[in-house]
Formats: sequence, C-alpha cells, structure tokens
Amino acid sequence: MQMMTRDTLLEMEEEEEDDDDQDISDDPVSKRPFLAAHTRLSSSPVMENLGQTITSEFSQEVQREFRTPEFEEFNGKPDSLFFNDGQRRIDFVLVYEDESRKESNKKGSNEKQRRKRQAYESNLICDGLQLEATRSVLDDKLVFVKVHAPWEVLCTYAELMHIKLPLKPNDLKTQFSAFDSFNWFTKVLKVDETLIKPEQEFFTAPFEKNRMNDFYIHDKDTFFNPATRSRIVHFILSRVTYQIRDNVNKFGISKLVSSGIYKAAFPLHDCNFGHQSEDPTCPSERYLLYREWAHPRSIYKKQPLDLIRKYYGEKIGIYFAWLGYYTQMLLLAAVVGVACFLYGYFHQDNCTWSKEVCHPDIGGKIIMCPQCDRLCPFWKLNITCESSKKLCIFDSFGTLVFAVFMGVWVTLFLEFWKRRQAELEYEWDTVELQQEEQARPEYEARCNHVVINEITQEEERVPFTTWGKCIRITLCASAVFFWILLIIASVIGIIVYRLSVFIVFSAQLPKHFNGTDPIQKYLTPQTATSITASLISFIIIMILNTIYEKVAIMITNFELPRTQTDYENSLTMKMFLFQFVNYYSSCFYIAFFKGKFVGYPGDPVYWLGKYRNEECDPGGCLLELTTQLLIIMGGKAIWNNIQEVLLPWIMNLIGRYHTVSGSEQITPRWDQDYHLQPIGKLGLFYEYLEMIIQFGFVTLFVASFPLAPLLALVNNILEIRVDAWKLTTQYRRMVPEKAQDIGAWQPIMQGIAILAVVTNAMIIAFTSDMIPRLVYYWSFSVPPYGDHAHYTMDGYINNTLSIFNVADFKNKTRGNPYSGLGNHTTCRYRDFRYPPGHPQEYKHNIYYWHVIAAKLAFIIVMEHIIYSVKFFISYTIPDVSKRTKSKIKREKYLTQKLLHENHLKDVTKNIGAIAGKMLEAAVENHSRPKSE
Repeated sequence: MQMMTRDTLLEMEEEEEDDDDQDISDDPVSKRPFLAAHTRLSSSPVMENLGQTITSEFSQEVQREFRTPEFEEFNGKPDSLFFNDGQRRIDFVLVYEDESRKESNKKGSNEKQRRKRQAYESNLICDGLQLEATRSVLDDKLVFVKVHAPWEVLCTYAELMHIKLPLKPNDLKTQFSAFDSFNWFTKVLKVDETLIKPEQEFFTAPFEKNRMNDFYIHDKDTFFNPATRSRIVHFILSRVTYQIRDNVNKFGISKLVSSGIYKAAFPLHDCNFGHQSEDPTCPSERYLLYREWAHPRSIYKKQPLDLIRKYYGEKIGIYFAWLGYYTQMLLLAAVVGVACFLYGYFHQDNCTWSKEVCHPDIGGKIIMCPQCDRLCPFWKLNITCESSKKLCIFDSFGTLVFAVFMGVWVTLFLEFWKRRQAELEYEWDTVELQQEEQARPEYEARCNHVVINEITQEEERVPFTTWGKCIRITLCASAVFFWILLIIASVIGIIVYRLSVFIVFSAQLPKHFNGTDPIQKYLTPQTATSITASLISFIIIMILNTIYEKVAIMITNFELPRTQTDYENSLTMKMFLFQFVNYYSSCFYIAFFKGKFVGYPGDPVYWLGKYRNEECDPGGCLLELTTQLLIIMGGKAIWNNIQEVLLPWIMNLIGRYHTVSGSEQITPRWDQDYHLQPIGKLGLFYEYLEMIIQFGFVTLFVASFPLAPLLALVNNILEIRVDAWKLTTQYRRMVPEKAQDIGAWQPIMQGIAILAVVTNAMIIAFTSDMIPRLVYYWSFSVPPYGDHAHYTMDGYINNTLSIFNVADFKNKTRGNPYSGLGNHTTCRYRDFRYPPGHPQEYKHNIYYWHVIAAKLAFIIVMEHIIYSVKFFISYTIPDVSKRTKSKIKREKYLTQKLLHENHLKDVTKNIGAIAGKMLEAAVENHSRPKSE
C-alpha cells in the first residue's frame, strides 16, 4: 500500500541532507522485500494479497500534502480512555515537543524533525489508524497524539499476526482434586474474588476475516481486549515508514523515539492506581492490581496471575508465575536449611577439634609457621578460636545432608515448574505461539540476499550469506571471550590484593591472644583480608556489570537475530555467561584453589614468581567462602532494591516537582502516564537475570551456607511485591507481548542444576574438613595409626598439623623477623607431611593419601547417587501432566470440529442455493414449449 505519495517522500529526500539516521532500521527500498507495501512484510503471495486487501480498504488518492491529526482541547475528563467523541478508544499515545515552541536556535533541524513526524503521522492515517492530537495541560510545548485502531484495521492485522481469538465458551468440565476439601485453609491466601472475578474461558483459533462468523463476537468494542489492541497498534507503529532518503526507507516508532522526534510512545494505564475510575465502563484493573497484588498488605496473598496476564500480557504474566513458583519451592529449601543450621549451632559445643583450638594447653601452645616471607610473625593457633567456633556451625554433618537434599530439590523444582508452565500454556492459549511470532523490523530491513529455502524450494531473502553469518558469529564470540578474560584479570587483581594486604594485616594486627580484646578476638589477619577483598570484589563486579550490559546489547544488535525471542535468547546467553564468570569466579577461587597449592614453609609456591600463595585457616577455607557468599548475596540484594525502588521513585518525584505549577489542574490520563518512568527495551530481562544469579548462589555453593535459601526466600517475597509496585505505580504501561515460556532461562537453570551437584560435592570434599575428620575418626584415631583405644576425635588438631624445623627456612639469611613469641625451633603448618628427621621428611604421609582416596571416592559416590535420583525423578515426572494433555487434545478436537461444522453449514447452504436456482431453471425450461 502507498501510505503517502512518492513525490512527497522524495521531496523530503531533496530537502534533507542530514545523515544522523543511518542505523539498522535503514535499507535501500529495492533491497527490502519484507517491507513490501506499508508494513514492509513478506513478499510471499499471502502477504501480497493481504497488502492488496489493505490497500483497497485504507489507501487514499495520491496527494502532495501530509494528512495531519485534528487538534482537540482536553475535555476535562481525567479518567477518559477515549477520544473527545467518547466513542473511539485510545489504543496508543505518541508524545512530541512542538518545534514551534522549542527554545532552540536550530530552526533547520526542528523543521526536519517536524516534516519526518508529519510524514509518519500521515502514513499512519493512510494505513487506517485514526489520530487525535491534544496539547498538554501541564506543559504547552508537549503534544499528545492519541491513536485509535478501527475495527477493520484490527481484523486485518489480527489475521496477519495469527492472533488467537475466542470461538465459543469453553464447556470442558473442571476436575476437582482431593485437596479441594482444604480450600478453607488456603482461602485467606487467595485474592478477593468479589473484586477480581475469574476470567471466562474460551475455545480459540487464529483469526481469519473470511470466517468472522465463526468467532464469538458479541460486541465489536470488546472483542479485542485493550492489551490485544495495543499489541496490534504497536505492530503497525513499528513498521511504518517516515522517510525515503537515497533510496533508503527509514521506519519504525523506536527510531523516531531514539532520535528525539517523539519523546515517548506507550499504551495508557486504565485508571489511577490509588482509586477506581469514575468511568463506570472502565474495569479499573490497575487499581485492582495495586490493591490485591502490589500493596504491602497483600504480601501474604497469592498473585492474581490471570489479571496480570490480561493487563500486561503473557510475557509479564509468565515471569511472575515463575517467580512465585520459585519462591514457593524455596520455602521447603529454607526450612531444611534452617534445620541444618540449627543442628550445627546447637552441636557446636560438641565440636572436639574446635575445643582443641581454643584450649590454652593445646591451641595456646601450638606455634604456627609464618604465612609470608618477611613481615609475618609466628602465631598461636588459639587466635583462630572464634572462627573455628563459627566454622563448626557450617562444617557439620547437617551440611552434607543439606547438600544432598538441594541436589534433589533443584530437580523437583525444575520438573514441577515444567508441568506448571504447560498448564499456563493451555490456560493462556500459548501452546502454538511460535506460529504467531513475526520477524523483527530490524531484521526485515536487512534482508537483501536471496537464498533457496531447503523445505519449500522457493526463493527467500535473508540479511546475510552463510559466510557473513560465520564472520558475525566469530566477531561476537571473540568480543564475549575478551570480556570474560577481562573478568579473569580482575579476579587475578583481587588475588594480588589478598596476597599483598595479608602481609600488612599480619604486621599490624595483634600477635598475641589474650582473650579480652574484642578486635583481636574477631579480626584476625585472615578475616580482615577476606572481608576487605570481598567488598572490593563486589564493587568491581558491579562496575563490570554496568559496562558489559551496554556491550552485550551492541554485540547482539550486530548479530541481528530474526525474532524478538531469538534476540532475547541470544542476549540472555551472552549476559549470563559474563555474569556467571563475574559473580562466581571469586567463589570458585576460594572454594577450589585457595590454599590448595601452597607447598610447605621451607619450600613455598610463589604465584607470578613474586607472591607467596595464600593459605587457609587451620579449619579450611569454608568460612571464608561463607563470608564471600553472604557479602555478595546481601550486597547484590541491597543494590538491586536501591536501583529498583529508590531510583524510579526519585525520578518521578523530580518530574512531579518540575510540573508542580500545574498540579492543581485536572490532568488527563496521558499526561499522568507520560511523567512516569519508561520501561527499558529489554523489559524484564534484568529481573530474570537477577533471579537466575541468585538461583546459582542458592544451588552452586549451598554446602557452605545453608541459610542461602532463607535469604533468597525473604528477598523474593519482597521482590515480587517491589516489582509489582514498580509496574503499577512508577512505570508506564508496557506494550503487551506474548510468551510461551521463560525462554533461554530454562536450559540455563538446568545447566546450573547439573553443575551444582559437582560443586557441592567438591566443596564438601576439598573445601571443608569433613572428609579428613572422618578419615581420622575411623582410621587414624585407633591402632595401627592411632593411640586411642576407641574411635574418637581427640587429638585431631595435633594429627592434622605437620611439623617444620625453623632452621630449614630458605629465606632465613634475608633477615625475616620471625621472633616475638620466643625462640622456637619448630612450628606447625596445615598439611599432611612427614616431620623433619624422617627418611622422607616433608613428603606427603600416608594420612594424606588416605584422605585423597576418601575425597575422590566421596565425590564419585555422591555424584552418582544424586544424578541417579535426578534422572529417575526427571523420567517419572512428565513435563506435561496427563490432565493437561487431555485438555489440549480435547480443545483442539472441539475447535476443529466447530470450524468444520460451520464450514460445512456454509457449503451446504451455498449448494442448496445453487441447487434451488438450477431446479427453478429446469422447471422453467420444462414448461416452455419446444420450438421446431
């Protein structure tokens, strides 16, 4: 269809020589088969016929002047969602600043912007949309263009977009379960059904104009709900041309907004969130969502998912459904985690090895070797008394039980979520969503290469050749790999900081333990180094995140995915891969590398040839890993809440402050919504990413911190309501989008679940001291290796600390100040080696090899048991329940039967009419006398 004259567009081309619009939405007209006619869609016969249909319905005669919307004054109705005539509903709003009232000296630039906008609006009108302009009551420079899609336009694009619409009410009977008798118990948790009534269910089918009589059309004004209307209008706005320059089409509302020609484009909220609309025909769904979902007093209630989906679309609905289900499952994990924590807390007094560390005659007399070469002194073991007590809480038998439980829990969560997701697909009618999704306008604009489709053997156009695609993929992968190397470099920097600052803390902090100084009691050199390094690591993580977010978007735009789902999945994988390394690298270092390759005091291992490798506390690095997790999880939650709550609230507060002069006036709905914060282009992408990173912390390192699920549960309960509060009160209404599932996040969670089994098994085996304690208890506490008559943990500390002769220090000639605790001939260090004077002095002893064998055996056994249970659970729990499968098949059968019967009736009626005419003609011929 020709939305405005070619002469007018070419006239703009001659007048404008600015080249500030060269982006991915520009491409030569001759090379844009997907942007044929006004929608620039496929050039297939179907699309051509559809283009002809649209042309016949909406095109006007060729003219040289723009068609502009009519200006109307605000009618004084603040809750109105209609044009001034009260009949045509506002489906979308475009906002621009009147160039004639701009305080700017760039008159030429303003004129160019005005003509582009006028061309765009003229094309919208020629496309069949109806526009009405109204000046803002708060700022007379702002103009609001209200967009309305008539019935014919909605029907045409509903067929083009394959939107499913109601055929007839769903008469399938709901099966009641045995648990329905306990509804009285959960009734208090449900939303008030007198306010939010259950939605009526329908059989649906993709809309077709030629079968309009088959659909359930009681009222043309309500057949397309507001969310569907906004979705259709946004589809049109994204594909309409506003300029042709150098044989290049420039199109789309996104480009116009980003270039400043329009200030904003958004659908309207239906009312104020604080009170119901004065319009009796308005359902006031925003108010109901705020009252029953976003308000703090509803924090204990279930989410009204059907209303969320109806108001914001399936994409928002599936996010909150997933987040709610994840939070419910966290309740079980949190209960078990707290139980394991309490088990360790109440049994810490029975921790024999901690008592030995704190005992003045055992730990107080054990002299430990210096942990650095020059400034570090000898130190007594009992200065780690408090940390050893805390370690007893987390490094207990309950931790092992909880790690095994979490390996099973994560499988149950993922399998039951798949079932829940399948139910939502049926209830929300997204089972065959992939048939509806259209190519992104940015992709369509670049389709200038002809290829043969392997399936249809017909020509089709793609944006680049196979060789070009390989080049793009290589460049994108190289960019991602570079940023991952940058993260690794930052981790190395943190390690260097740890090694450097540990020497300072060792020299500055007290060297003797008197049991009364609280600073000396809790702030050991190891603890101070761990806390400061964790804080610096968190700051670096946040800085790198901010930078990489922009880089990842640029890389994905260059990659040019075909559909919005492909775009989001590609961006998801890039962002998660980066975030995985960024957030978890420091935890992996502490858990699996720190203290593992240190050598022994006489022959230490040097990192980068300069820095002596870090050592763990005598109790291991588990407590330090717990500290790292607590700081990153807690800091991340606090930072995200500041970003999600305070920033939009402050921005809206500033916006209201600037318009305070007009606050006493009656403000229309579009003016109120404009001063809310816009939703980013990626929508809920960052919300998903935040939760998946949390999911990783809860599963990957849970063996070191059983309280992680509890912290995640508390955070998620608040997160649901904070996100709800943001959407309903602080942000403009999002363009409703369809979504079948949570996309690429599902396989990411499955990958995390598989990796979590390995990481937790290795944390228990290599990071905690559980395996060495068990080996000592069952083998080395009794003969032939031990001296005790029965199995015991007595003597464990003395048995696990090796002896070193001070005279064997290699760097003793460099004047290291190893004095201050008296003249000592020997010191102890954490390892399993033969003592000096032994034929194999400083070599690993038999205890070491027993422990290594036990650790490897434990990892193999634990992994095989948990993986076997996981695969058994995955096999026995189908992704789609039998009940849901039956519903889908039944609905499909009834839908096909209904369409077939209606089609058969039409055919029978037509055949009957034809037969009647033939019979009349035969009778007439029979009664006519024959002529010779």
